[in-house]
Amino acid sequence: MANIKIKKGLDLNLEGAIAGTAMESVACKSFAVVPDDFTGVVPRLEVKEGDNVAAGDVLYHDKVYPEVKVTSPVAGRVAAIVRGERRKIEAIKIEADGSGKVKKFDIAGGDARSVLLESGLWCVMRQRPYDIVPNPAVAPRDIFVTAFDSAPLAPDFTLLLKGKEKYLQKGIDVLASLTKGSVYLGCRPDWVPNVKGCIVNTFEGPHPAGNVGVQIANVKPVNKGEMVWTLDVVSVVRIGELFSTGVVPFDTVVAVVGESVAKPHYAHCTMGCTVASLLGNGVVNPDNARIVSGNLLTGSRVSADGYLRFPYRQLSVITEVRNNADFLGWASLSPRRFSIYHSFTRWLLRGGTPAEVDAKINGGQRAIIMSGEYDRMLPMDILGEFLIKAIIAFDIDKMEQLGIYEVAPEDFALCEFADTSKLPLQQIVREGLDKLYKEMN
Repeated sequence: MANIKIKKGLDLNLEGAIAGTAMESVACKSFAVVPDDFTGVVPRLEVKEGDNVAAGDVLYHDKVYPEVKVTSPVAGRVAAIVRGERRKIEAIKIEADGSGKVKKFDIAGGDARSVLLESGLWCVMRQRPYDIVPNPAVAPRDIFVTAFDSAPLAPDFTLLLKGKEKYLQKGIDVLASLTKGSVYLGCRPDWVPNVKGCIVNTFEGPHPAGNVGVQIANVKPVNKGEMVWTLDVVSVVRIGELFSTGVVPFDTVVAVVGESVAKPHYAHCTMGCTVASLLGNGVVNPDNARIVSGNLLTGSRVSADGYLRFPYRQLSVITEVRNNADFLGWASLSPRRFSIYHSFTRWLLRGGTPAEVDAKINGGQRAIIMSGEYDRMLPMDILGEFLIKAIIAFDIDKMEQLGIYEVAPEDFALCEFADTSKLPLQQIVREGLDKLYKEMN
């Protein structure tokens, strides 16, 4: 076991963290599966509106690889198939009927790969390069698992796994059967599970130490022509439970956090439940709230009548706009004004007081400022500014030389937060990876 110290990055101490470990149970009747959550899967429906499904029944499969399937999290009726422009499937809504019907999978007769594909749990994994659902026809060089989340207001994984730790070893064994290489588990030093069949590394340092891409870069980087799979430890436990019981566990624990949440808490619910069921009436000034399914750096913006999105473990709510007319603007001397630099007087305050933030961009897009901002936030052997420029120009040779195969959009989330150029770096990286995938395949 190696201990790796991450020096670059930044921990964002924000208001709205959960105090304590109390957990609430959430009841919900409406659920949704959003195909955009599973990047790389082109959906072809296997159900239509009005069909009845059990939990674990297939909703759609991939157009290119039909064996890759996405399944229903609950038993009920397909209430609506929401389509957008060019008939793109934006969501499949399911009304639970309370029957509790679940599909049982043949964990004794089927091999691990086929069971994962049929159950839908294949889609909780991602492959690098391209950060997409893995190609089922190719075996990975290695599999990397992150056992902690360092993002702002992120939940404690030990609480998410409470009562299900017994399935971790089984999940590791299943992953080990899928690769001729190694399974790597990245943990914090204060929580190292006692598991066999994998290589455990501990990581110290600020966010993005919990990003699996950062862990790969500091353990065994991805080179051109290589492929690795990634997932979090919560998904590993879910896989282990499937191969122990024959049933996919669609329950999850969600951290409902943020300064606009009246009482931040943990909620036990089912994947894809409504945002309203998680929040209840606990939002301060709901007309001026930004709701994000996921963490504030990488999550998906959702409406108050929206649904919990993959990876189904965090819901963050902050103020949309705190003040449209800040006194003195960027020259303000207010100690409440947040900045990662010494632009404001807040840095003089010691003691780690949580910061208030809102969704304002505070400026417009401008040319990239080559000041090393990305480098301070990206603990990978990558020249971030040059890679972004190569992606914008779609210079494939330079993109390959600068490490495009190692990165995913989430690796640039903190860079985007700190970027004085206000560029949508995650969107740029996502579009670059998509274009490169089409070009190379």
